[in-house]
Amino acid sequence: MPTAVTATPLLRRERIGYGLGSVATGAFGTVPGLMLLPYLTDTLGIAAAVAAVIVFLPKAWDVVLNPIAGRISDRSTDPRGPRRGFLLRAGVLLAVTFALIFAGPATGSKVLDATWVLVFFLGCATAYAFFQVPYVAMPAELTSSYDERTRLMTWRVAILAFTIMLCGASAPAVRDAVGGREGYRLMGVLIALVILVGVIGVYRGTRTAPAGRAVAAGGTLREQLRVVAASADFRVLLTTFVIQALAVGAMLAGVDYLARHVLGQTGASTLLFVCFVAPALLLTPVWARIGERIGKKQGYVASSLVLATGALLVVLAREVPAVVVFASVTLIGVGYAGCQMFPLAMLPDAAAVDAARSGSNRAGVFTGVWTAGETLGLALGPGVFALILALGDYRSSAGGGVTQPDSALTAIVLGFSVLPAVLVVASLWWLRRYTLTAEEVAAAHAAALPPGTDPGTDLAMETP
Repeated sequence: MPTAVTATPLLRRERIGYGLGSVATGAFGTVPGLMLLPYLTDTLGIAAAVAAVIVFLPKAWDVVLNPIAGRISDRSTDPRGPRRGFLLRAGVLLAVTFALIFAGPATGSKVLDATWVLVFFLGCATAYAFFQVPYVAMPAELTSSYDERTRLMTWRVAILAFTIMLCGASAPAVRDAVGGREGYRLMGVLIALVILVGVIGVYRGTRTAPAGRAVAAGGTLREQLRVVAASADFRVLLTTFVIQALAVGAMLAGVDYLARHVLGQTGASTLLFVCFVAPALLLTPVWARIGERIGKKQGYVASSLVLATGALLVVLAREVPAVVVFASVTLIGVGYAGCQMFPLAMLPDAAAVDAARSGSNRAGVFTGVWTAGETLGLALGPGVFALILALGDYRSSAGGGVTQPDSALTAIVLGFSVLPAVLVVASLWWLRRYTLTAEEVAAAHAAALPPGTDPGTDLAMETP
């Protein structure tokens, strides 16, 4: 039976419904990066180098698993939609395992405590792969419109920004209000409930959205990955995004350390997160309009430079008043809004052009590789930051309260500022080779249509 990927605008409730999935991805993407490393080093007393391995290994597993999850979702024939069943099943498991990461009993053994965290973080990362990959693949199948995907990503990034602010601000506040391991346990349960809200929201909110798709691509996973890797535009876009994910991951890991050890202000972690994310709530639509005027690639470059400038200014954190640091982090947030929206709007263009030209659906494999790369970057960020702490002689302790040497404070500042700024600027060297434009996307769409079909309406694709 032929189905269609409509080029007409989606309903607002369908855009919002899809965007609600970012509640789950934002919560999981933010809180472990923000809270897990301090939990390991300053509550469980695990050495920074060992903690770096614990936060990295589950995400490294996702790098392997995500393309597999994409291939499996590509071949789904679920009558609810090819991706939606994964959202519900994997999403519920994601919420449960997230709560368990911080629910470990007080064993008195650092080895057992570390093992508990590693096992449930690994389970959580596995569930996340089967939620995130189908979720990110959906825009290429919801609409064939170049501009509609930007509007869809505007809602997604706005909801993502709100979730990051909510979770990033409330997680340390809950921990500090209760204190100790109990504070982390309560925080884990509350964030798990937030994830569950996002899971149910996206599952119900997309029930009326188009579910068009192309024929699932044949061949082995290795053959499909080879085809995906041959897409030059996808390859350079992915490289850019992964490098920037590494930068963001390092900053997320450094927020709590910067607040407690450099600024030394109660509640500074929450305020830093508000400064980081609040601009996205206001400026994501602005970035969208900029992208419509100058192009997605140019908008991505501009937002990247804004983010890098804000990060570089934080290098002065030990010499300037705290208000200057907060202002610099706000500037980071302005750039971050665009650095999230533009690549997420460009990804379905690359996947849809491939589907239009080949007649085979590799959206899941594309997004599996994409999310694997993003996961790798976000995992390497805290790991690299932890290694910088170790090089700076950061002193871990169960319960915290240790006075850090000057070298550790310098390491915190450099890991939060210079490292991300250099990474973001360096990533633009790859982005300059991205070539897809709105005209090329429309041309590929029109070329795939049967003779006599209006290119402004539907992209006809066959399903098994």
